Amino acid sequence: MSVNHYKSFGSRVFDALNILLLTGLALVMILPLLYVLAGSFATESEIATRPFFLWPEKFVTDTYAYIFGTDTFVRALVTTICVTAVGTAVQVMLTLTMAYPLAKRYLPGRTLVLNLVIFTVVFGGGMIPTYLVVRDLGLLDSYWALILPLAINPFYLIIVKSFFQELPQALEESARIDGCSEMGVFFKIVLPLSKPVIATFSLFYAVGIWNDYMSPLLYIDDSSKWTLQVLVRQFTSADAENALAQLDSVFFPAEGLKFAVVVIATLPILLFYPFLQKHFAKGVLIGSVKE
Repeated sequence: MSVNHYKSFGSRVFDALNILLLTGLALVMILPLLYVLAGSFATESEIATRPFFLWPEKFVTDTYAYIFGTDTFVRALVTTICVTAVGTAVQVMLTLTMAYPLAKRYLPGRTLVLNLVIFTVVFGGGMIPTYLVVRDLGLLDSYWALILPLAINPFYLIIVKSFFQELPQALEESARIDGCSEMGVFFKIVLPLSKPVIATFSLFYAVGIWNDYMSPLLYIDDSSKWTLQVLVRQFTSADAENALAQLDSVFFPAEGLKFAVVVIATLPILLFYPFLQKHFAKGVLIGSVKE
């Protein structure tokens, strides 16, 4: 007999309520995305006359043709992709190379460094001190200003360190006996075993960089270096008409443009997630590897 046969009436009611609750939450999150997606393919008149719809009466691609035919959007999209790719690689590598030695209990000064890391989790420098540091390092109007100030997330660092601590020590000791150096152990033994955690935090870092609009606003004065999120903010804010008027075009689909830029800014991450889903599911179970 199946397990469901032995479920009590209360358990079935609880499962039904859970399903209804989760379905309602899913609809609350999915319906706005579907509306934005449908609005990006709708005409201006339909957007103005229909307060809510999930399927446009007439599909048009004028908005996307306009976006990809405008240097401003294409440049911002390419900039965002490049900054996200480079930034994710830098942040993940720095996190891994700092977490690995901190996972060794025999490391001199390990406790002091860990306490300093934990301190930064609780207390942050704030916007103004961070801006002064970026300015004094000569990073203003540089893409590195979008990467280096957030190069290592202390919370992620602590989790990765805990993951490294629970890897089987026998594998590392065997590699050392065979003459492998410490760097060899890290790259040939530890990193291949850490694919789930690398995939998980690569996704976290990539999403953080992709969605970041505050850093470009603070550190980038040259509008030609703006990222896609800054454009999304500019074109969906209360001052959107002035921002749109700055584009080199007499005609633009104003309302459809707002929907389209949101779709373009959201879709890459949504498409990227399924490729990491398997590793992500394992990564959230950090600590499951035992000696």
